[in-house]
Amino acid sequence: MKDKGYIPQKMYAKLFIAGAFSLSKTILLNMSDLKKLRNIPNSSERYIRPKREYEIPKFTEDMKINISNEKYLRPTLYCDHREPEVVALAHKLGAYKKSDREFAEAAFELVKEHMILEIIPINRVGETFNRGTGTCFHLITAFIALCRAAGIKARYKIFAMNVTQQWYDSVVDPDPLVKKWYDSMGYFMLEGEGEVFIDGRWVVAHVGPKAERQAAAGISVTKLGEDSIGRWFFAIPGTIMYMESIPYGFSGSTKLLKKIAPDLAPLMDQFTSAEENVVLPVSVVKNFATQRYGGADESEAIESFLADLSASQEMDQQTVPPETEQPEDIDYSSIDTEQV
Repeated sequence: MKDKGYIPQKMYAKLFIAGAFSLSKTILLNMSDLKKLRNIPNSSERYIRPKREYEIPKFTEDMKINISNEKYLRPTLYCDHREPEVVALAHKLGAYKKSDREFAEAAFELVKEHMILEIIPINRVGETFNRGTGTCFHLITAFIALCRAAGIKARYKIFAMNVTQQWYDSVVDPDPLVKKWYDSMGYFMLEGEGEVFIDGRWVVAHVGPKAERQAAAGISVTKLGEDSIGRWFFAIPGTIMYMESIPYGFSGSTKLLKKIAPDLAPLMDQFTSAEENVVLPVSVVKNFATQRYGGADESEAIESFLADLSASQEMDQQTVPPETEQPEDIDYSSIDTEQV
C-alpha cells in the first residue's frame, strides 16, 4: 500500500487539511450567504448531465491486457487499467499498434476534448468512462489508465496552485464565497496533471478544460507536453508532488491532524473509519478551535487554529523516482521543485 503511494505524502496531507479547515472557516463565517445560495428558485435552470461524447467498444477476450506489476504500469487506487471499459477504449485508440507518442496523443485528445468537467465524488475509472464526466482528477486518472492499458508508464503530478489574473477575474472574483476561500488561502487547494513516460522522459499532460473553454478565458490551449504551470497556473513553491496513485484522503490526513493537534484525537476517532472519504463536521472544527485556542469569538479561535496549522514544521516531499526527466519547454527555475 505504501509502495504504491496510497499513504499520502506529508505535503499532500498538510495541503489537504489546511484547505479543508480554510473552507470550514469560510463556511462558518458566511452561513447566511451560503443559505441564500442553497435556495434555488424552482424557475431556475438545473444542471443536466450531457450525453457522453464517445462510444465505448465491447470488450472481447482477444484484447491484450497489461498485467505488469511494474511501478507506473500496475493498477492503483481508482485507476485499474484492466477494467473492461479502459481496455476496450485503449484498443480503440490503437494500443500496441501505435507508437507510445501517437497513442498518448490519442488518449490526450479523447480525455481533454471529449470528456466534460463535473464536480462529483471520486470513483473507479471505469465509471468515469461510462459517465463521460468528472473533476480534473477523474480526467487525469482516465488519461493515466489509458496509457497504462497500452503498456506505457504514467503517473500523477499534484501541486497547490494559484491562478493567472485572467482566471481569477473570470472564475474566482465573481463568486464571493470562492473569493473569500481563495483569498484566505492564497491558492486553491490542489491541482494536478498527468505525466506519461515517452522516449526516456516524462511528458506532461494537462487534460483539464476543453480548448474552447481555455480560449474563452484568454488562456493558451495546452497540448500534450505543454505544462499548465507558468501558462495558466502557478505552483506554490515546494508543493509539487509526483505520485503513482491518488492517495487515501481523510484516512491519512486525520493521522497528520492528530499529530499537529493531539488534543483533537478523541474527537477524530469518532469520525474515522475504513472509508476513504470521511467528512469532519464543521461543528467539530468550531468546538475544538474554541476550546483549544479561545479568543474573543469563534472567528478568532478558528483564525488561531489555522495560523497554528500553517506554521507547523515544513513537510518534506517523497523523492521523485530516478527515471524522471522534466519537459524541456518549461522554465522550472521560477518554481520550487526541490526534492528531499
